[in-house]
Amino acid sequence: MNSPISLIPSIHERAQSPLSISTQDYSLLTDLYQLTMTACYAGESLDSCAASFELFVRKLPKGFGYLIAMGLAQALEYLEQLRFTPDRIAELQATGIFKNAPDRFWDLLATAKFTGDVWAVPEGTAIFANEPIIRIEAPLWQAQLVETYLLHTINYQTLIATRAARLRDVAGADTTLLEFGTRRAFSPQASLWAARAAIAGGLDTTSNVLAALQLGVQPSGTMAHSLVMALDAVAGGEQAAFSAFHRYFPGAPLLIDTYDPIAAATALAARIAAGELELSGIRLDSGDLITLSKQVKSILPDVDIFATGDLDEWEIAKLRAANAPINGFGVGTKLVTGSPVNGVYKLVEIDHIPTMKRSTGKMTYPGKKQIFRHFQAGRFDRDNLGLATEGTGLLNLVMQGGNRLHPDDDLATIRYRTDLNVASLSTDLRDLDYDGSAPVNLSPALEQLTKNLEQGRSR
Repeated sequence: MNSPISLIPSIHERAQSPLSISTQDYSLLTDLYQLTMTACYAGESLDSCAASFELFVRKLPKGFGYLIAMGLAQALEYLEQLRFTPDRIAELQATGIFKNAPDRFWDLLATAKFTGDVWAVPEGTAIFANEPIIRIEAPLWQAQLVETYLLHTINYQTLIATRAARLRDVAGADTTLLEFGTRRAFSPQASLWAARAAIAGGLDTTSNVLAALQLGVQPSGTMAHSLVMALDAVAGGEQAAFSAFHRYFPGAPLLIDTYDPIAAATALAARIAAGELELSGIRLDSGDLITLSKQVKSILPDVDIFATGDLDEWEIAKLRAANAPINGFGVGTKLVTGSPVNGVYKLVEIDHIPTMKRSTGKMTYPGKKQIFRHFQAGRFDRDNLGLATEGTGLLNLVMQGGNRLHPDDDLATIRYRTDLNVASLSTDLRDLDYDGSAPVNLSPALEQLTKNLEQGRSR
């Protein structure tokens, strides 16, 4: 009886090692069909044809009026590092899948280096359905191969940045917002990307220590219920736990809902009045946050209240509407998970011939495109989606011949851009339950090209 999992003898040992990722693994961090198509392109002498692919979202997640583009920095880093080492090529050969692949395929991999151009909207830019976030112009096999990784990094970070922008929008500029999603992110790598995108999208910082230090920000957090329970058990009381924590982290916010938050707040108020304790803030992680926050505020009027516990933009809006006296929020699970951004990556031009997908419900617009943004009285009015030949727009040339043209924007710059972009949008587009259409028109030239291809004419 055959095993349901077939291990290739030559890579059996590698298969048992931890599934960690290095830059040497970038080449194989892809879907198989990217490589099988590359082999076919090589066999048919199409691998070097000039090709253009665009990454865009056909339909925004339900209730979203916009997206905040994010992930470009990681996309460009991937393109720069893309190589096939001899070991990786040997692993592919050992699969037996490519036994009929032409020699040209292996030559391409052995000398692989991304040599194309990249056009992209700046990170932190608000975009809408069918608008390209990034365009790859490169030899066909290169442009094809990079699809999987680009979709992964841009889809995920765009989702997180958009959720962060919505959170900031409803919470207000003066409210502390922290990213607490590391333990719920889909992978350790995702947790780093989530932290970056969250801060760039509007949050203040993250509890993820590695991400914070790599991003040059101060990590932030409080304490967990386990500390209270542990010290209560061995030291004799919740207040003893608070005192112990403050010996090492004086003034740090205290988590007061392990047992009875009102009793804990009352005891803390007495200690503050007696001069035994200084307290800057408390955290509530469960229960009716509206009622509890108001009760705690009446007991501790000079102490900031911080709330956590499966929060999202809708819940924070509800708390704001009820005038809950909460000064800050920690957002985790519902920020780093939730409705995905279903970006797609489609061929729009090959050998200077515009192409389009005509499938029902999945039609794409042909040709290399540009986004032309219009404002009225300083506020966003509409976008025109047109052809790249029509002029300068939101997409900028960021990589040429495989080389970056500019350093990555820092987080502060991206965050500022995000804030400006969201502030320019109408209240309708910023509504948490937006159900309207994208404010995007097609240029006459793009409309005509689309009509021509629908009728079977490409030129």
